[in-house]
Amino acid sequence: MGGARAVGWAAAGLVLGAGACYCIYKLTRGQRQGGRGLRLRPSRSAEDLTNGSYDDVLNVDQLQKLLSLLESVDDPVITERALVTLGNNAAFSANQVIIRELGGIPIIGSKINNPNHSIKEKALNVLNNLSVNVDNQVKIKVYISQVCQDVLSGPPDSAVQLAGLRLLTNMTVTNEHQHMLSKYITDLFHVLLTGNGSTKVQVLKLLVNLSENPAMADGLLGAQVDSSFLSLYDGHVAKEILLRVLTLSQNINNCLKKEGCLAIQPFPKGSLFFLLYGEECAQKMRALAEHHDADVKEKVTVLPKF
Repeated sequence: MGGARAVGWAAAGLVLGAGACYCIYKLTRGQRQGGRGLRLRPSRSAEDLTNGSYDDVLNVDQLQKLLSLLESVDDPVITERALVTLGNNAAFSANQVIIRELGGIPIIGSKINNPNHSIKEKALNVLNNLSVNVDNQVKIKVYISQVCQDVLSGPPDSAVQLAGLRLLTNMTVTNEHQHMLSKYITDLFHVLLTGNGSTKVQVLKLLVNLSENPAMADGLLGAQVDSSFLSLYDGHVAKEILLRVLTLSQNINNCLKKEGCLAIQPFPKGSLFFLLYGEECAQKMRALAEHHDADVKEKVTVLPKF
């Protein structure tokens, strides 16, 4: 299954997971760019590359200058501007390769340990854009544990937390690195239940990725999850959240159907298994079968009858 997902993801260009940094860049810069094509910046000093229009695409020499500046400078303003410029340039597939080949990923990755939250967020945004390239993921995976810890211990619903969750979501679209999140699953459910709407959506995207991999099913079903999780299956919950928790249930059911996908073991009380396959969840599913939204009703119909 892992190989098929990796091929499918690569074939799709991986563009969908490019990250918020690029989306904001396109929305805010696209209008004034008008009909003209992207153009390369003329050669400038390293610091000057962080100023002015972000519409321009840096060439190899300029990217090297910018990475060298980022590696050597201590000024937080220049550091942040350099990361923003790199993040915008990392939205383009050619530059994703160039930045890796220039040794840029460790330079950028070192900034996620910066105590300045704005710098940390911008570094995560750059890594997020770079992670769309599967070869880059091999180098970015060394930061997964650190990013998980930042997501769990940082300010709730903060820009840093969301940037970290987006990076983890990109890194788990294929099965290759999902096992590295195994010990954080229970904590991720806690973030899901305590976060605001945006945080809930992003955590669910991540959990849905994990739930598509039968090898992760034991970890998901055995995770200790507060019973308030079932409130996400209420009919009044926002559609983008409700559809994702139903997809999570659907994926786990698909894993259960696959022979040998789960170890034969009892799941402890208070685990996700007991919540999903208990009577309270069954009642909620029966109620959702009468939901006013057609997409929600369709999701419920493919789940086991309750």
